[in-house]
Amino acid sequence: ARWGAFFPALMATVLLFLDQNITVRLVNNPQYKMEKGRRKGNMLDGMHADMLIISALTFVTSLVGLPWLVAATVRSISHVRALSIFDSAGKLKSTIEQRITGLSIHSLIGACVLFDKPRSVLTQIPTPVLMGLFMFLGTSALPGNEMWERIKGLFKDSEKAPKERWSAVPRSVSTLFTAIQIACLGAMVYVKESPLGVLFPVVIALLAPLRFALEKTNVVKKEYMDVLDDE
Repeated sequence: ARWGAFFPALMATVLLFLDQNITVRLVNNPQYKMEKGRRKGNMLDGMHADMLIISALTFVTSLVGLPWLVAATVRSISHVRALSIFDSAGKLKSTIEQRITGLSIHSLIGACVLFDKPRSVLTQIPTPVLMGLFMFLGTSALPGNEMWERIKGLFKDSEKAPKERWSAVPRSVSTLFTAIQIACLGAMVYVKESPLGVLFPVVIALLAPLRFALEKTNVVKKEYMDVLDDE
């Protein structure tokens, strides 16, 4: 039985590790111009401290049979964008760094878990409304995502479209790289929805080797990859 649980446990570990790191990297993207938790050379700052705390909590909750604490990618991105300050031209100037909204959000989640009345209020919300809310959170997080911007760029006249950070890369190369990303996204969705859904973390884990393979085989040159797959 222990060996039978080994493979699913390994998949869950990979998924937890990648989900946490992907979310933290998206939230801590340099474009948001955040400063706290970024002391160079300090192993207890930022993402390092996040992973340490998540690891300790996962270890404890696994022992006592409680649910794991996992990153909420879409909600986290929407949260940081809601705290972002933009100038009149729509360019991001800075981000308000505070703990009040995060504490409030998770206090409300805890109240819904522990108390009956908050849960009864949630049961009154129609399912289509919740699905619409989730759809809004997902679509509102798309602007600024470089993959999404490059997908939109496929349908734009390159001579008239505004210049982007990756505009120096030949259009054929950026189109190929974007097409590969779309194919990877389709593969992840297909596996996740199939009977082999437990292998979903494997597909995510294979993205890094694929990235290096594209570079090593010169399908996408290193100087172009550094631009297309930058922070």
